[in-house]
Amino acid sequence: MEVLEKVLSGVRISEEEALWLLREVDLLTLGQLANYVRNRKHPEREVTFVIDRNINYTNICTCKCRFCAFYREEGAPDAYVIDRETLKRKIEETISLGGTAILLQGGLHPGLGIEYYEELLSFIKSNFPEIHVHGFSAPEIIHISKVSGLSVEEVLRRLISAGLGSVPGGGAEILVDRVRERIAPRKARTEEWLEVHRTAHKLGLRTTATMMFGSLDTDEDVVEHLKVIRELQDETGGFTAFIPWSYQPDNTELGKEVRNKAGGERYLRVLAVSRIYLDNVENVQASWVTQGGKLAQVALKFGANDFGSLMIEENVVAAAGVKFRMPLSEILRLIKDAGYTPVQRDTLYRKIRSF
Repeated sequence: MEVLEKVLSGVRISEEEALWLLREVDLLTLGQLANYVRNRKHPEREVTFVIDRNINYTNICTCKCRFCAFYREEGAPDAYVIDRETLKRKIEETISLGGTAILLQGGLHPGLGIEYYEELLSFIKSNFPEIHVHGFSAPEIIHISKVSGLSVEEVLRRLISAGLGSVPGGGAEILVDRVRERIAPRKARTEEWLEVHRTAHKLGLRTTATMMFGSLDTDEDVVEHLKVIRELQDETGGFTAFIPWSYQPDNTELGKEVRNKAGGERYLRVLAVSRIYLDNVENVQASWVTQGGKLAQVALKFGANDFGSLMIEENVVAAAGVKFRMPLSEILRLIKDAGYTPVQRDTLYRKIRSF
């Protein structure tokens, strides 16, 4: 059976076939195939989004990833650990804007053990019991386990008890160790990242999966990343969504080595192949934060069924010089103009209201 027939028939494609789609098929045909798969999974002609806020509790980080412009060393003049008053104000503002969740992430701070994170979550949940905490990427959880002398499972159990609601897919970048050694040599390896998500799924936590492509990765690396995500989803079914975005090189050490920043066509190609190949992942997000509103709108015809987050605050991508901001009215307009009904959802993809 030809690859295109397999896609249209709903037959699972192989890694070799995904690579062929990524490299050989013309862009519009690829978009049509991905859109077909998207509509088969989501025939209701809706595009979902969530209203939440990224809160970075610290920018102090020992990882020093070469693609990151956000981290600071301890003692730097602009290094910080968030104070409770600032945290409270940020969450109050989120709720006042219709937000249902916060994305809580930070650097790998050498001095913060499990008790800090438990107290942070307890403070949030005691003051704002209604807010969902989507928090702590796999590298953060591994770091907490090392600093605290606990297993990953014990860390997750304690964080869940304190109020953690789900785990974001950050820290994945490209799940190929040869690339990881070059772009983030101190960061969790592929199997460690996967094991955090496997353990979270076992404990009943839903998580997302992400991919940052366009640094030092090849087409084969992109497909290998998709392969390990699909395999873990086959095993656990715990991923709610997949979010690919392109590396933003400005203000980063690694940017000096990356000559050709991934453009709009590359983004749409990777997005479309992701939608086609990840047949067991329900939702694929468009990344307007890195691509801008117009390209994110096009992404809705290239496999994406979700517009991500209103993102009241975002600091990490912004530190790399990309500062797309968007009010709710603009998200609604972009979705409607693409021919869909906008639907606000929560972090776990439960629908809240249509517009």
